Amino acid sequence: MSVLTVGVVGAGRVGAVLGAALQRAGHRVVAAAAVSAASRERAARLLPEAAILPADEVARAATDLLLLAVPDDALKSVVAGLNSTGALRPDQIVAHTSGAHGLDVLGDVNGMALHPAMTFTGADSDLARLPGIAWGVTTRDRAFATRLVADLGGAPEWIAEDARPVYHAALAHGANHLVTLVNEAADTLRAAGVAEPSRVLAPLLTAALDNALRMGDAALTGPVSRGDAGTVAKHLARMPERAVPAYLALARRTADRALAAGRLRPQDAAALLDVLFAGGDSTGHPAGTSTGHPAGTSTASSAESTVGSLA
Repeated sequence: MSVLTVGVVGAGRVGAVLGAALQRAGHRVVAAAAVSAASRERAARLLPEAAILPADEVARAATDLLLLAVPDDALKSVVAGLNSTGALRPDQIVAHTSGAHGLDVLGDVNGMALHPAMTFTGADSDLARLPGIAWGVTTRDRAFATRLVADLGGAPEWIAEDARPVYHAALAHGANHLVTLVNEAADTLRAAGVAEPSRVLAPLLTAALDNALRMGDAALTGPVSRGDAGTVAKHLARMPERAVPAYLALARRTADRALAAGRLRPQDAAALLDVLFAGGDSTGHPAGTSTGHPAGTSTASSAESTVGSLA
């Protein structure tokens, strides 16, 4: 691909890093919009040759590619604002980094949705994580997108316009909720007197993630997948109250998946389901509403019906 003249609107954690990646690939990032002090510092560090300009001036300077790395809910108004100033041109490609949005949010602009399937901190180390990642792309020009993503060291994953919210939900569910889950586990270990939870969790969670990605539901282990109702009941009775709702929700979903995958036999699940769906829980939901088990039916027969519905 020939050298592109690029502008970045939004020098946040994502925009500044992707601008730096484009520079590393040989393209010219000539301007960036950075409003906050943190964004200005980030732009100065990662995009030292880019002029810091208002968004409309960045768009005018970006003769080939304008990268919009702004919050999802702000994207539509940013595009409308740039259009109203006449800053966007037909021969210019506008790429936004939103996972949830596709092309509709760009209106008549010649553009693409270019979402990196990666988490960002805005640090220089983020650049090292980009090679080999997937990019969720929605575009009318697959040839250009393929070359651009290749320049960034990744591979395109073509996402249909109407599938982007589901695509983004999957990534948010996996990555964002993983952070919450790990920190919940760390807090609960502290409640058990463990001074350095990360030392305990790192090898265990690394192995669990690797197994899950390679083996799917066959990687399930632990008391829920074994139907150890007594152990689960003891967990619920003794763990910090604030951690109980999340534990219950995930244990119920784990039971569903274990049953559907054949990891948990219906006859072994009855007592476990009684524990998981007995009475209301601290979330205020009636028993059984979170995964479809009616109250009082957490027996072997309900377990069998769960398998049938999920198989």
